[in-house]
Amino acid sequence: MTAKSFWAAPILYTILILYAILTFLPFAWALSASFKPLAEIVSGVDGLIPQQFTTENYQQIFVQEPLFFRWLFNSVFVAVCVTLGNLVFNSMAGYALARIQFPGKQLWFFIILAVLMVPGQVTLIPTFLILKNLGWLNSYQGLIVPSIVNATFIFMMRQFFINFPKELEEAAALDGLGYLETFFQVVLPLAKPALAAQAIFIFMGAWNNFLTPLLILSDPEMFTLPLGLNTFKGQYISYWNYIMAASMIFTLPALLIYAFFNRYFIQGVTFTGGKG
Repeated sequence: MTAKSFWAAPILYTILILYAILTFLPFAWALSASFKPLAEIVSGVDGLIPQQFTTENYQQIFVQEPLFFRWLFNSVFVAVCVTLGNLVFNSMAGYALARIQFPGKQLWFFIILAVLMVPGQVTLIPTFLILKNLGWLNSYQGLIVPSIVNATFIFMMRQFFINFPKELEEAAALDGLGYLETFFQVVLPLAKPALAAQAIFIFMGAWNNFLTPLLILSDPEMFTLPLGLNTFKGQYISYWNYIMAASMIFTLPALLIYAFFNRYFIQGVTFTGGKG
């Protein structure tokens, strides 16, 4: 073993540990602040351990904030619908571009690539005007429908299905299955790693989305959690204790969705075949 290879692993692990600590410290501070009174937070006293430990912040947002559970429901409902819609439509579009021959196939593929080059901020005002003309402002469909297709993940699924073994599809065709039956019964169940990666990114994007709800929502009952948390910030005072407590609750669903899909996310796709 050379001296270079001997020191490579310790240096790499040291860098990773330092990065992990730097990444974890803001979360640890937020968790600690969620159990502190506002006076202690704004006093500038350092330390992760609260000097005046209190659960009043959580009681405030759960008991005295009447719209908190409505905001939580709105966020969960919108994020789940957007994620499920993307999993279905992005996968179907990717499979069609990878396997099915139809007129204008290359043109549609180039259009999707062109969409990838357009920043999302550019489409905010056109999206707002379209939703206004449809009467979808302050509605669930206004939050969900524009987000149920994503060009990035259509491209990702296309690349996945291009490398998908054709033998499985040919065997399904011999059994009399059409494109839809083959897709839903054979291809999609074997695409769990790609679907898991897509689900994590889409859910996190929908869950953390602040700009779109801010643009199209004006009714507090329709607010999602990111927008609802913003109401704790006033013109003259910001209730950081309530914001931190609500942020901890806001973080839990994202952690759960990652924990659930992580085992699919990290595993490779293994195809086996044999005679039955």
